Amino acid sequence: MAEAYTDFAAVYDTFMDDTPYGEWCGRLVGLLEKYGNAGDTENDMNVTSENLRQERNTILDLGCGTGTLTELLAGRGYDMIGVDSAQEMLQIAMEKRERSGLDILYLQQDMRSFELYGAVGAVVSVCDSVNYLLTEEDVLRTFRLVCNYLLPGGLFLFDFNTVYKYETVIGDATIAEAREECSFIWDNYYHAAERINEYDLTVFVREDGREDLYRRFRETHYQRGYTLGQMRACLERAGLEFLEASDADTNGEVTGTSGRVCIAARRPGIAG
Repeated sequence: MAEAYTDFAAVYDTFMDDTPYGEWCGRLVGLLEKYGNAGDTENDMNVTSENLRQERNTILDLGCGTGTLTELLAGRGYDMIGVDSAQEMLQIAMEKRERSGLDILYLQQDMRSFELYGAVGAVVSVCDSVNYLLTEEDVLRTFRLVCNYLLPGGLFLFDFNTVYKYETVIGDATIAEAREECSFIWDNYYHAAERINEYDLTVFVREDGREDLYRRFRETHYQRGYTLGQMRACLERAGLEFLEASDADTNGEVTGTSGRVCIAARRPGIAG
């Protein structure tokens, strides 16, 4: 995975201010309630271990970025752990934690090799973080770690961008946005043979106290498109049970023109 979200971290939340994090949080909580968190069913209500109860209530936010969703889930009463490989993004997340006073653990780790101190009741990963895994081997390695750290019955809830989105919707397009304090130019290049989308991002940020001086920086990001079939196969190979998939934009059935897909899976078994 190429290093990304360095200088861009400082303006990430500015450009993502219309992202429906609240809606995503509600969807995730709905799935946690629908399927039960870490085997929390009538069959094991006799479990009294305090450590197990705490693990059940713990959620790992994999690819947490600046912690916006992490904070929302913590506000819902979950014990949160945020993992991200970008130090600059985590620094902003920790500044949010300082302001909110929420008890969130942040770890700077690669999702392909992350390590936790114990098991968790659920793992979530949103905003196409999984697409930064550029090979199916990396996806499988990550999913196996997710399965390893989930309690039996624990849920894995994530989204991903499809091949159709990169190939047809984004394609070789240029996106630009100008704001008073910062602007960006986002050049997309889709490499069909590898199903890799290259983002060349140029950002202009106004220097503090100056109206006529902007700092320019560039970053390059790479993401790979996947199909629902590929994701299901990786889940099953990793020992996870596929539960459902939905179109992230319509909340309906996944079709050939779905751009982003949400998946719910779980580790088989019952905790305790």
